[in-house]
Amino acid sequence: MPAVIIEVRRQYAADQELAIMNAVHAALVRAFEIPAEDRNVRLVVHEPERFMCAPELAHPEYRTIISIDCFAGRSLTAKRGLYRAIVEGLEPLGIPRDHVSTILHEIALENWGVGGGHAASDVDLGFTVNV
Repeated sequence: MPAVIIEVRRQYAADQELAIMNAVHAALVRAFEIPAEDRNVRLVVHEPERFMCAPELAHPEYRTIISIDCFAGRSLTAKRGLYRAIVEGLEPLGIPRDHVSTILHEIALENWGVGGGHAASDVDLGFTVNV
Protein backbone atom coordinates (compact mmCIF):
# COMPACT_ATOMS: atom_id res chain seq x y z
CA MET A 1 0.00 0.00 0.00
CA PRO A 2 2.93 2.41 -0.38
CA ALA A 3 2.19 5.76 -2.01
CA VAL A 4 4.88 6.76 -4.49
CA ILE A 5 5.75 10.04 -6.18
CA ILE A 6 8.42 9.98 -8.87
CA GLU A 7 9.78 13.41 -9.81
CA VAL A 8 11.72 13.95 -13.01
CA ARG A 9 13.30 16.92 -14.85
CA ARG A 10 12.35 16.08 -18.43
CA GLN A 11 9.46 15.05 -20.61
CA TYR A 12 9.14 11.39 -21.50
CA ALA A 13 6.85 9.68 -23.99
CA ALA A 14 3.77 8.11 -22.40
CA ASP A 15 5.17 4.57 -22.77
CA GLN A 16 8.43 5.66 -21.11
CA GLU A 17 6.54 7.22 -18.21
CA LEU A 18 4.63 3.99 -17.74
CA ALA A 19 7.88 2.01 -17.86
CA ILE A 20 9.40 4.23 -15.14
CA MET A 21 6.34 3.83 -12.92
CA ASN A 22 6.25 0.07 -13.53
CA ALA A 23 9.95 -0.26 -12.68
CA VAL A 24 9.49 1.47 -9.33
CA HIS A 25 6.36 -0.54 -8.57
CA ALA A 26 8.11 -3.81 -9.47
CA ALA A 27 10.92 -2.89 -7.06
CA LEU A 28 8.35 -2.44 -4.27
CA VAL A 29 6.74 -5.78 -5.07
CA ARG A 30 10.12 -7.49 -5.05
CA ALA A 31 11.69 -5.85 -1.99
CA PHE A 32 8.67 -5.10 0.23
CA GLU A 33 6.59 -8.07 -0.92
CA ILE A 34 3.47 -5.99 -1.50
CA PRO A 35 0.72 -7.44 -3.70
CA ALA A 36 1.37 -6.75 -7.40
CA GLU A 37 -2.10 -5.25 -7.81
CA ASP A 38 -1.48 -2.75 -4.99
CA ARG A 39 -0.55 0.27 -7.13
CA ASN A 40 -0.35 3.87 -6.00
CA VAL A 41 2.34 5.46 -8.16
CA ARG A 42 2.39 9.01 -9.54
CA LEU A 43 4.89 10.64 -11.85
CA VAL A 44 5.44 14.40 -11.78
CA VAL A 45 7.36 16.14 -14.57
CA HIS A 46 9.09 19.39 -13.62
CA GLU A 47 10.49 22.00 -15.94
CA PRO A 48 14.28 21.93 -15.47
CA GLU A 49 14.36 25.47 -14.12
CA ARG A 50 11.94 24.38 -11.38
CA PHE A 51 13.99 21.35 -10.27
CA MET A 52 17.51 22.21 -9.19
CA CYS A 53 20.10 19.48 -8.92
CA ALA A 54 23.81 19.05 -8.39
CA PRO A 55 25.76 20.67 -11.24
CA GLU A 56 28.27 17.81 -11.43
CA LEU A 57 25.70 15.28 -12.67
CA ALA A 58 26.70 13.97 -16.08
CA HIS A 59 23.10 14.08 -17.35
CA PRO A 60 21.08 16.41 -15.11
CA GLU A 61 18.03 15.95 -17.32
CA TYR A 62 17.79 12.40 -15.90
CA ARG A 63 17.78 13.45 -12.23
CA THR A 64 15.04 11.43 -10.54
CA ILE A 65 13.72 11.62 -6.98
CA ILE A 66 11.43 8.91 -5.68
CA SER A 67 9.48 9.58 -2.49
CA ILE A 68 7.71 6.62 -0.91
CA ASP A 69 5.23 6.84 1.94
CA CYS A 70 4.98 3.38 3.49
CA PHE A 71 4.05 1.60 6.68
CA ALA A 72 6.82 1.41 9.26
CA GLY A 73 8.28 -2.01 9.97
CA ARG A 74 10.43 -3.04 7.00
CA SER A 75 13.90 -4.30 7.80
CA LEU A 76 17.07 -2.54 6.73
CA THR A 77 17.71 -5.51 4.43
CA ALA A 78 14.35 -4.95 2.70
CA LYS A 79 15.06 -1.23 2.36
CA ARG A 80 18.49 -1.86 0.86
CA GLY A 81 16.88 -4.32 -1.53
CA LEU A 82 14.33 -1.68 -2.53
CA TYR A 83 16.97 0.96 -3.27
CA ARG A 84 18.96 -1.53 -5.34
CA ALA A 85 15.89 -2.83 -7.21
CA ILE A 86 14.80 0.71 -8.10
CA VAL A 87 18.10 1.68 -9.72
CA GLU A 88 18.35 -1.71 -11.42
CA GLY A 89 14.88 -1.17 -12.90
CA LEU A 90 15.51 2.40 -14.03
CA GLU A 91 18.98 1.93 -15.50
CA PRO A 92 17.74 0.04 -18.62
CA LEU A 93 15.43 3.01 -19.23
CA GLY A 94 18.45 5.30 -19.55
CA ILE A 95 18.38 6.75 -16.04
CA PRO A 96 21.87 6.53 -14.51
CA ARG A 97 22.06 4.91 -11.09
CA ASP A 98 23.81 7.87 -9.53
CA HIS A 99 21.04 10.21 -10.71
CA VAL A 100 18.37 8.48 -8.58
CA SER A 101 17.52 9.22 -4.95
CA THR A 102 14.90 7.29 -3.01
CA ILE A 103 13.38 8.75 0.14
CA LEU A 104 11.25 6.60 2.46
CA HIS A 105 8.74 8.14 4.82
CA GLU A 106 7.69 5.49 7.30
CA ILE A 107 4.24 5.91 8.81
CA ALA A 108 2.75 3.98 11.73
CA LEU A 109 -0.24 1.83 10.75
CA GLU A 110 -2.56 3.80 13.02
CA ASN A 111 -1.63 6.99 11.14
CA TRP A 112 -2.86 5.78 7.73
CA GLY A 113 -6.53 5.64 6.83
CA VAL A 114 -7.69 2.89 4.44
CA GLY A 115 -10.75 1.01 3.28
CA GLY A 116 -13.40 3.64 3.73
CA GLY A 117 -12.16 5.33 6.89
CA HIS A 118 -10.42 2.64 8.93
CA ALA A 119 -7.00 2.85 10.51
CA ALA A 120 -4.65 0.48 8.70
CA SER A 121 -3.86 -1.05 12.09
CA ASP A 122 -7.50 -2.19 12.34
CA VAL A 123 -7.78 -4.09 9.04
CA ASP A 124 -6.23 -7.09 7.35
CA LEU A 125 -3.92 -5.53 4.77
CA GLY A 126 -3.43 -8.79 2.88
CA PHE A 127 0.34 -8.63 3.25
CA THR A 128 2.92 -8.42 6.02
CA VAL A 129 4.86 -5.26 6.73
CA ASN A 130 7.65 -7.01 8.59
CA VAL A 131 9.85 -8.17 5.72
